[in-house]
Amino acid sequence: MNRIRLLPEHVANQIAAGEVVERPASVVKELVENSLDAKAMRLTVEIQAGGRSLIRVTDDGFGMGKDDALLCLERHATSKIQRAEDLSSIATMGFRGEALPSIASVSRFTLITRERESVEPDGTQIVINGGKIIEVKSAGSAPGTSMEVRQLFFNLPARRKFLRSEETESAHIQHYLTLAALSHPEVAFTFIKDGRIVWQLPSSRIESFDSRLSSIRDRLRTLVGDAKLLTVNVAGELPVVEEGAPCSLRLWGLIGSPGVSRGTREDQHLFVNRRPVENRGLNFALLEGYHTALMKGRYPVCCLFLEVDPAEVDVNIHPAKREVKFHREKAVREFVAEAVRDTLLTFHSAAAPEPTPAQIVQKSNFTAAPVLELISPASLTSIPETTELPNFPRVAKPLANWPEPNPVTVPTTELNASTAGPAPTLPTPSFQAQTHSPVPLLHVPLRLVGVIGRLYVVLESDRGLVLLDQHAAHERILFEQMLKRLEQSEAAPSQRLLLPETIELSPRDSHFLRQNLETLTRLGVGLSEFGEKTFLLDALPPFVKATDPRRFVLELIDELKAAGQGVNTLRVGEHVVAKTVCRHAVKANDPLAPAELENLVEDLRRCTMPYTCPHGRPTLIEMNFRELEKKFGRSA
Repeated sequence: MNRIRLLPEHVANQIAAGEVVERPASVVKELVENSLDAKAMRLTVEIQAGGRSLIRVTDDGFGMGKDDALLCLERHATSKIQRAEDLSSIATMGFRGEALPSIASVSRFTLITRERESVEPDGTQIVINGGKIIEVKSAGSAPGTSMEVRQLFFNLPARRKFLRSEETESAHIQHYLTLAALSHPEVAFTFIKDGRIVWQLPSSRIESFDSRLSSIRDRLRTLVGDAKLLTVNVAGELPVVEEGAPCSLRLWGLIGSPGVSRGTREDQHLFVNRRPVENRGLNFALLEGYHTALMKGRYPVCCLFLEVDPAEVDVNIHPAKREVKFHREKAVREFVAEAVRDTLLTFHSAAAPEPTPAQIVQKSNFTAAPVLELISPASLTSIPETTELPNFPRVAKPLANWPEPNPVTVPTTELNASTAGPAPTLPTPSFQAQTHSPVPLLHVPLRLVGVIGRLYVVLESDRGLVLLDQHAAHERILFEQMLKRLEQSEAAPSQRLLLPETIELSPRDSHFLRQNLETLTRLGVGLSEFGEKTFLLDALPPFVKATDPRRFVLELIDELKAAGQGVNTLRVGEHVVAKTVCRHAVKANDPLAPAELENLVEDLRRCTMPYTCPHGRPTLIEMNFRELEKKFGRSA
């Protein structure tokens, strides 16, 4: 007896619907993608009861004739690919031809469409109930397409009961529409929920990169809220592998300035060729780019667009097209991390307009304290972690290759960026970064006003009020000084262990470790092969204390994987450096003289990442005059 048989078509469509249609937001996604592929310039999405009872998507796209309208409801019928080779260079949002028949098989579905170029006044209306065509007739219609989905999962009660509350489902729909609106600012979007207009976004005229970026910034402000964002615009090339040709790529968009973060990835909007995507490699690259600029457990805020040859991206690895895979994943990840890092560094180091000095009014409420004699911090490489360091100076001495700050002539003076000397020279990146950002806080005049709580330094700028955490600021200064000292040597020092340890790893970790033994040697970690999957650990840097060698090596592997190939050779010891400077930076209740505070700000200006401490906490907080006026009720 034959045990294998073909499934009925409606059953096959319902199985496909289980992969494509997870929830009402999945339906909205598929229908909106079809509208965008049809070159719609106006798009209206209407839902009721969180999409359970009604989803209607109306556009002014190309539309369809009667034959195409009927054919689009067949499985694997599509206008976007013709050959198997087309799968390697997909440039449209949809391509499989499964969405419409899958949706129609689990809902009461109505399609009304009319070709944009048609001279006939009538369009086509098709009514489908649970995958069965009920009616096909002519109907009056504006050019474009309207798709209506009612009673989603009415014939699959088991699936329907797994839907969340109306508000939760509505939130998922609104989140996807936010992504679609951000990636297509030239399209006007209207979102209607339960008969009420949630938002109406007009279309933007896109004539240049600046106009596109400006329209995306405006939509972010409308949809997500205002935040301090920096412009990213970086172009580069992926390295050639095997016989492949070089591939150009570009990263552009907006990222949060140092200190701007969220507790989740909710405000990370990532697009590849304007397709909203999820990709773990890109998430790791973002975190790596913000290294030491974010607190642990915090995530960057961004709206980033990666443009790359479609042949370099596989968008066909997920049933709902949510995830993508890159052909050269590692290279793309390193490119994104370097682009983000360089943008953050350029934000502070880029030349700013010379500020006009303001009239100085002396207002000093400081408790006088003697200015400590400047001493050089001892080299970290010669100090075990358990050894107590001598007290660091309260005023960090600038590095040798940076100019000394101008001498202070009065206790309360204007801290002007024009007197701070040139910014440190950054390594020349392998690509060119352009940023169009507001003037950084440390590039404007700052005047000392006082100290509150014997910790927070109050400063005044022409933009408003500035608070500086003297402990966090001194931490950043000492952190960069110590790393600079270690970087001056080609290899970190190494100290032999009394008893070498053997460490057995998984095949994947063994392969990774074998490829990076040279990097680990530069880090001062003595590891050598001791079998197929076993390694011998016989040396560590003197500033690293590893009570559990295997755990240390595994954490080191994870750190190197996250950092990528261009990892700083001192990454293994950075957390120890951060702990050390935390103990010896100025603390709360340490009284500092005005001259010391002025030099602290000057030295902070010379740091490459001055707006956060090594742990990612902010060193400076600004409150502009508009915020102050709001708090005092002087403005709406």
